[in-house]
Amino acid sequence: MKKLDYNGYLFIIPFFLVFITFTIYPILLTFYYSFTSYSGMGDPEFIGLANYTRLVTDPYFFRAFYNTMYIWGINFAFQLGIALLLAILFSDIRLRMRGLNFFRAAFYLPNLITIASVALLFGILLGWHHGTINHLLLDLGIISQPINWLNDPTTARWSVALIGAWMWFGHTFIILMAGISGISKDYFEAALIDGANRWQTLTNVTLPLLKPIMLYVLITSLIGGLQIFDLPMLITDGMGAPEGSLNTMVLYLYNQAFRFNNYGYAAAVAYGLFVITVVFSLITFKSMYRKNVKEG
Repeated sequence: MKKLDYNGYLFIIPFFLVFITFTIYPILLTFYYSFTSYSGMGDPEFIGLANYTRLVTDPYFFRAFYNTMYIWGINFAFQLGIALLLAILFSDIRLRMRGLNFFRAAFYLPNLITIASVALLFGILLGWHHGTINHLLLDLGIISQPINWLNDPTTARWSVALIGAWMWFGHTFIILMAGISGISKDYFEAALIDGANRWQTLTNVTLPLLKPIMLYVLITSLIGGLQIFDLPMLITDGMGAPEGSLNTMVLYLYNQAFRFNNYGYAAAVAYGLFVITVVFSLITFKSMYRKNVKEG
């Protein structure tokens, strides 16, 4: 009988030790805290489902959920629209556009800039009295008075959403380009021979075959969008100003934990966010899957 060699297990033990210490243990500890009243000092006090009862009736949490979806919806619409348009243009065999590698790098560059730098940059560009954008619009005669972009709930949400779209459209562009590149050229050549124009090729060949990639982009963007935190945190006062319009779910969680020292309720918010993310992802995946099955 062949003797088992246990030496291989020694190489994977460090991974599991780190994984258990920094992932599994914090998850379980957070779950425990969600049933307690804990301020970070002393011992946690078990209070049962009180935090979850508060969560499902908390108007501030639902406002944060609305803000999050509002910002993500605008972000994703522009991000996907711009990325898809560029991916289609660069993959069109009739246009034969050059410089793809350069544009891939150029479009992806905003994603490499640290979020602190982005917040500082757009804080200057969107400044009220001395902002570059206001000066430009005033010089062009488009506006007569400077706009306080980050002090109005609507313009503040749109500003954060469009900044996010600018940062991430290059990432989405690369994914869509990879998806289009994976489609056999025979389909496009057959459409060209059959006399299909660009619109017919797009709607009958490219988009149907690109649906799995677009589903991936949608789900990953949704998961990331539900966790938006850093830009709203850095671009204003860190409390979701103006009028709480930038108070996203993760920012609300952060403030509950580290500003108000309400760790028990913050833990419940974290698990509420987890449930919302899972539910939205499953709904999106199943709806797209059923649609593909019907069409197939």
